[in-house]
Amino acid sequence: MYYLGIDLGGMSIKAGVCDDNGKILIKDTCPTVRDEDGDRIITDMAKLCLKVINDANLTVDDIEYAGIASPGSADNEKGIIIYASTMPFLNYPIAQKLSELTGIKKIYIDNDANAAAKGEATYGAAKGYKHSLFITIGTGVGGGIIIDGKVYSGFNFSGAELGHIVIVKDGEDCSCGRRGCLECYASATGLIKQTKEKMLEDKESALWKVVNGDIDAVNGKTVFDAMLEKDQSAFEVYNKYIEYLASGITTFINIFQPEVLSIGGGISKQGEKLIAPIREIVEREQYSRFCEKKTIIKVAELGNDAGIIGAASLGK
Repeated sequence: MYYLGIDLGGMSIKAGVCDDNGKILIKDTCPTVRDEDGDRIITDMAKLCLKVINDANLTVDDIEYAGIASPGSADNEKGIIIYASTMPFLNYPIAQKLSELTGIKKIYIDNDANAAAKGEATYGAAKGYKHSLFITIGTGVGGGIIIDGKVYSGFNFSGAELGHIVIVKDGEDCSCGRRGCLECYASATGLIKQTKEKMLEDKESALWKVVNGDIDAVNGKTVFDAMLEKDQSAFEVYNKYIEYLASGITTFINIFQPEVLSIGGGISKQGEKLIAPIREIVEREQYSRFCEKKTIIKVAELGNDAGIIGAASLGK
């Protein structure tokens, strides 16, 4: 059997044909071009889908179903994108429109982080476990919850906004309208902001060295690079960032007690530099610290293909 996974992003649309083992046979991408009603996005998406199917030497009839991982809130029962802040969608019938343009009869949709969580549970870091949680660290902090093998998204398909729990009362303003959200402090954006603030405090820090004196060149990797120089300011930023992230993760574990919690996104490439200190804090602070069974915390495994593979797993 073959499955089509579509990862709809703000800058690009990615599509790939996957087999039963979650292996991508072929994939391709095209720019995300917005118009007033979103139809241009779906037209381009349909062309891309038909192209990758053809490039895989398959026909539409060979595709069991297609899955779409989209930003925003997605109602899989009705096949609509309820709302996406980065897309011109409002109660948009994406499944019907894509089906009409491609001939693919069965199409599943879900929020992009939910789809990635499903992909990790089906083929990645949480494979073989019934209950898992996935967070992705990027511009924001996204997440997905798997309960008994199924995506949990609440009664209105807007659940699992894990980045929007408050960890600092009356803290920084968040894009969601609240203050002090995890996303403000534990996202790559938050880490970059904290790094720049420390650089302005310490003009002698090696943080300046690793970006060649250009503060605008700071990224999520800068702190980790400066730590290799044994820089004290870098360690201070790193330790505080880990505390923020571990605070959120401990809360998630206390609420859901997943068998596995996996972390994705660009910062997860730091591997044990990121995960090991988080484990130490969680072990000390989690409510279940005296239980024999505890949540496994690990790096997600699907990487940049999480959206495609996750989308292709939505019907499983």
